[in-house]
Amino acid sequence: MTFALIMVVLLLVTGLIWLLDHFVLKKDRSASVAEPWWVEYSKSFFPVILVVFCLRSFLVEPFKIPSSSMVPTLHVGDFILVNRYTYGLRLPIVNKKIIEVGQPQRGDVMVFHYPNDPSVDYIKRVIGLPGDTLVYREKKLWLNGVEQTKKQGEDYNFLESGLNFVHTEQYQENFGGRNHAVLLNPEMPSIHLANVDAFPHHELCSYSVEEMRCTVPDGHYFMMGDNRDNSRDSRYWGFVPDEMIVGKAFFIWMNFGELERIGLSID
Repeated sequence: MTFALIMVVLLLVTGLIWLLDHFVLKKDRSASVAEPWWVEYSKSFFPVILVVFCLRSFLVEPFKIPSSSMVPTLHVGDFILVNRYTYGLRLPIVNKKIIEVGQPQRGDVMVFHYPNDPSVDYIKRVIGLPGDTLVYREKKLWLNGVEQTKKQGEDYNFLESGLNFVHTEQYQENFGGRNHAVLLNPEMPSIHLANVDAFPHHELCSYSVEEMRCTVPDGHYFMMGDNRDNSRDSRYWGFVPDEMIVGKAFFIWMNFGELERIGLSID
């Protein structure tokens, strides 16, 4: 059961108990008799649950980064805030858009429900919009036939889970006019063909040892992790439908292991 569904259940239960007491039970209870504990608790928790539910459903929602797929932009242990209304207001649980506000842009860091298991949330960078053609060849990215330039910086080394030391090369990639850091591991292939799933709209992609080529279908987005060789993303499980979008990541509010990251914006 998802957190949103739990909140809805609690909201309904406490709200119904409050209404039942206000319109029925209270009339038959003398002023000298204390409220039943379940009525008192429901009346106390209902407004709190309502405020939390509205904030998480329509404004901002917290997430914790569980993996290194977005290093160096996001580190394992980062607690982040996600703007729920940037891409439109959606009904809780069903995630149906009811008010159009904006659309994902290339380069946005976006949280979404994993298409293969919607109960799991993923975070990646928006690489392809509907209609875009993407080519990833020899660890270089082409967008609609134009190679996206990148400038090499200092090497970036980090510890993976299990204290595995990982050496990568760091680049500043200019993607769609926006700069962000990406990591490439020179010891890894561009594509692990054995890990490619038979995802929906697979016919819009072609794979070989040298390259991956995909055209993004209408109403879908192509996502990739900044840690390119340590990210299971759209290259392997396909496109993200619009109805799977959660929101745009914008702020790091806590990291207990790296306090200097508190307050950083997410670009």
